Amino acid sequence: MPAFEADKAKFAERTAQVVGISIDSIPSHLAWQKYAIGKLSYPLCSDFYPHGEVCRRYGLLREGPPVPGISNRAVFIVDKKGQVAWKKVYDLPTAPNNAEILEALKSLA
Repeated sequence: MPAFEADKAKFAERTAQVVGISIDSIPSHLAWQKYAIGKLSYPLCSDFYPHGEVCRRYGLLREGPPVPGISNRAVFIVDKKGQVAWKKVYDLPTAPNNAEILEALKSLA
């Protein structure tokens, strides 16, 4: 998530709004920003209750081993009509690649 923050100007150039979604609770998000990653300028939504419902609907919630109840990392580009125009799921612990995402945004423009 700090990588998205670092490239926020590049996303803005492509008129993209970054929104984070995590299955962690809001207090966890606040502590995470205060003690680990720093303040974010984009929304970080909590998919805590019912646990992981948004992640489940997008096919990202891990139901089985090795660690059930966590979500895979993924990026979805939603177009102006509200449709998913591009997506990529990353194997843990791989972080999303901003250059790849920015290129996808460029190709969809």
